[in-house]
Amino acid sequence: MVQTVLIYSMGEVIGDGLIKLPFIAGLRAAFPGARISWCAAKVETVYAGPLKGVVAGYIDELILEGPNGGHPLDMLPWSKPFGGRKFDLVIDTQEHIGRSGVAQRGVAGRFVSAARHARDKDWPVAVTDRLARLLSLATDGQGAPRPLALTNPDALKAAEALLPAGPTYVGLAPGAGGQDKRWPLENYLELARRVAAKGWAPVFFFGPDEAEDAAVAAREVPQALQPERNRTDGFTAVKGPLLVIALAGRLAAGVANDAGPGHMLAAGGAPLLSLQQDLRKSVKFRPAAQRLEMLVAEDYGSGMGALPVDAAWDALQKLVSGAS
Repeated sequence: MVQTVLIYSMGEVIGDGLIKLPFIAGLRAAFPGARISWCAAKVETVYAGPLKGVVAGYIDELILEGPNGGHPLDMLPWSKPFGGRKFDLVIDTQEHIGRSGVAQRGVAGRFVSAARHARDKDWPVAVTDRLARLLSLATDGQGAPRPLALTNPDALKAAEALLPAGPTYVGLAPGAGGQDKRWPLENYLELARRVAAKGWAPVFFFGPDEAEDAAVAAREVPQALQPERNRTDGFTAVKGPLLVIALAGRLAAGVANDAGPGHMLAAGGAPLLSLQQDLRKSVKFRPAAQRLEMLVAEDYGSGMGALPVDAAWDALQKLVSGAS
């Protein structure tokens, strides 16, 4: 019986941390009674910061200190990573063969390593598929990524208060870290108008630095909801990624660019229309949504503006009709 599990990584910035969430949920489902430890060998991980509340109940311990492979000297044979501890199962998610040797020193039972499979001809291109393969190998084919079931009761109450049962909610997340990755705001506004005309409820998700866009959306599509703003739900301590992931569980579908909000909606279980800039990145960094439609601007012309609203609307209707 597997009682202790170690997941070995180099660390996670926000994008990495979000894309791994369905893997983490699938891991907990496969080993519900195990103590799950997560080692970020280069010390930094968003699971100790912005996503700490999101992974509560899924990850029992973070290992951030010690000679765990973040430095070349950690690979010397006398180094003792993880404080000399051993684990029933070690899943090495990184692909550097030398660091994989560090991870293997924590093995008391089974070892599954991305580094040992990265040169296989059938090794997946997509990060989400690689994680799914590792989970499958670790569970003899029984485990698979899944949406998070949040354990924070206030997060669930906040989502229910902000998006009460009844309407068919469609999420729209126009933001992205780079302007070149953004589908034009006016296209999201047109999509929101079509959502409302269909009798569904458009729900906008804007980040803290997108107040100007949020104001434009409120003016141009006043019937659309913006649940993260001007809140009166009584659970305002629940915010950021935790709130977005909780709200995602109440959506019939969501639309997002190739950015963090899309991965949050996918992690929360929303069927997702992902709007991507180019084909290569769309394959490698595909969101881990259980139901996914993707449109790539490169297929239509140059830049995100080339992606037509009609194509997005057709894909969105397909997702919503399948979710209802």
